Amino acid sequence: MNTRELFAAEARAERPDLARLCLLLAAEADPALDERAMDRAEIELDRLAGMLPYGLRDARSWAAAVTELLGGRLGFHGTPKDYDRLSSSLLHEVLLRRRGLPILLSVVWLEVARRAGAPVYGLGLPGHFVVGFGDPEDSVVVDPFAGGASLGAGPAELAASPKTPARTLDIVLRILNNIRAWASARPEHSAVALWALDLSLLLPSHPAALRYERARLLVERGSFREGAAELEGYAEIMDAVDKDEAARIRGEAVAARALLN
Repeated sequence: MNTRELFAAEARAERPDLARLCLLLAAEADPALDERAMDRAEIELDRLAGMLPYGLRDARSWAAAVTELLGGRLGFHGTPKDYDRLSSSLLHEVLLRRRGLPILLSVVWLEVARRAGAPVYGLGLPGHFVVGFGDPEDSVVVDPFAGGASLGAGPAELAASPKTPARTLDIVLRILNNIRAWASARPEHSAVALWALDLSLLLPSHPAALRYERARLLVERGSFREGAAELEGYAEIMDAVDKDEAARIRGEAVAARALLN
């Protein structure tokens, strides 16, 4: 199977592997990330987990130990400049550079802690992503982007948000959304936006509107026939929801086909 087939199969597994999905995702951006390189990244996560002390039991001890290792001794954290780099959304690069976006640094925290047996989960906040240890209703929450600093009582959004652990596929979709946002601000990287959309659509559950976004991107990239066909397909979906919107989208498809002449 090729990388996308492996990604789709992993996403549909009974218990999708977060690290594996992140690495298969990264392979779209980095052709050098072959099976052997992915194995090296997984081995590095195992190695980091092996550096944690034995015998930890309560959430606070786990949070302190993982933070002391990753944020302290190894220096994993983020900076504002990391938002400008595609590599900040690629797990193997984050492991190498020890820099990344909040959600990718959280993936490192999650995968290292999970391998060591910690009660850990990801927590998606509006515009940020953090990691919790212990019972979600009474847990210790840390911010990997800030080197694992404890949020304590937390910012207002933490206090107001239900502490529902983020599901693996929701984390992956959020990573892909970040990549699309990065590419949309850089028209010269529309190919990156396209593969991020392609992978998002391989997930078992995704917003239907992504099909429309992909169709428009194809037209923008000059794939008029394929883009028109995708617009028409999305219009069929919209027929059951909003016939006026469906008609408008069909008009976009006609305009796209006209560009073939």
